[in-house]
Amino acid sequence: MKTRIVLLALLVTGILPAGFSRAVETKPAENLPELVNTALANNPEVAASVAHLRMLEYKAKQAGSLEDPMLMLKIQNGIISDPLNFRRDSMTQKVVGISQQLPWFGKRELRSDVARRDAEASHWNREERILDIIRGVKETYYQIYFTDKSLEILAKNMRILDDFITIAENRYAVGQGVQQDIFKAQLEKSKLLDMRITLEQQRRSLEIRMNSLLYRPADTSIGAIPDPQITPLKRGDAELLEQAEQNRPLLKGMQAQIGKSLAAQALARKEFFPDFNVSFEYMQREPAMGNDGADMYSLGVTFNLPVQRERRHAMLAEAASEQTMSTAELNDAKNSIRSTIADLISQMERRRKLAELYKGGIIPQAEQALESAFIAYRVGKVDFLALLDSRLTLFNYERDYYDSLADYQIRLAQLEATVGADLENGHPLADHDHH
Repeated sequence: MKTRIVLLALLVTGILPAGFSRAVETKPAENLPELVNTALANNPEVAASVAHLRMLEYKAKQAGSLEDPMLMLKIQNGIISDPLNFRRDSMTQKVVGISQQLPWFGKRELRSDVARRDAEASHWNREERILDIIRGVKETYYQIYFTDKSLEILAKNMRILDDFITIAENRYAVGQGVQQDIFKAQLEKSKLLDMRITLEQQRRSLEIRMNSLLYRPADTSIGAIPDPQITPLKRGDAELLEQAEQNRPLLKGMQAQIGKSLAAQALARKEFFPDFNVSFEYMQREPAMGNDGADMYSLGVTFNLPVQRERRHAMLAEAASEQTMSTAELNDAKNSIRSTIADLISQMERRRKLAELYKGGIIPQAEQALESAFIAYRVGKVDFLALLDSRLTLFNYERDYYDSLADYQIRLAQLEATVGADLENGHPLADHDHH
């Protein structure tokens, strides 16, 4: 009996991570940066984003190119009754001509600029998806961590309940306890078994989600997750917002959209000026009707008359409206990012303080309360329900502690995705060169 009490005391006092028996220790520990790199290397969306950028760059080059020149071959002033006789009439000519369409000065550059900025905006919108992938990997990583910790705490509590059941049975056997205590302990153990089934299924679902993000087989095993360290943020709201403006693909895409609308306005103004078509023709003649058949040429230029000014004014107004809309959307996005940053920092600070409170105060106190209740139950000073309540209280506090640790890291991942940068080294998250 004394041996069992000593064992129980060791279980009760071994509350913090060093005392836990890990259910997944047999697997190699996972490394978060390696998982992120694997996701970015394997996920087809990332490869598609790179190919998409190249496609858009080529599209922009096409927009600023000249139209192909037109080559003309014709017989001019031929005689219908003798179509292939070029010596019958001095006006019959074999003509070779070439013409080239030339837009008004600056139009080509502006068309290329509009296409390039449109391509840039589209590219940054796809780059935003990379932030989602990185955030998803990190969130799933720490959700697995919390699930594993919950399973460890649950396994330890099941061992404690086994000892409670044994003690209750011994007290009942000598007439010092009631059989109802045994049933209560067994019911509590059944609840833990039910919780374990749910947690094991939850871990399996998280594994499937992680493997999907890493684009690898769904049954690939996920190893143990090391305990994270909470490091207080050294950057304030203003500095993080500045980082977001520099790194966030969403904002870069909106800025490119504004640049596109400005270029479109400049192009619309150019539409009030005509485009030109320059042509040259060489006419070869044969001697006929006493004429020496001297060759001739023709050089000309034609241009459109931009008299449909209503259409051009509407084009200019459309580009101006797009600029107004894009600017408003950018300001709204910045405001949303600013409030998200402030909210996440607040939540992270709350979780950091709670983790410190649980580890340094609440959990040790709950351990002492459980030990005290255990000793008091042995001598009959408290009922079994009080003992179970002390055990449940400690169980919940332990889970809350690890929930705070995991949630802090999840909020940090969300903050990095909001800012668009790794807050540890300052690298942009969507920069492929750093992965």
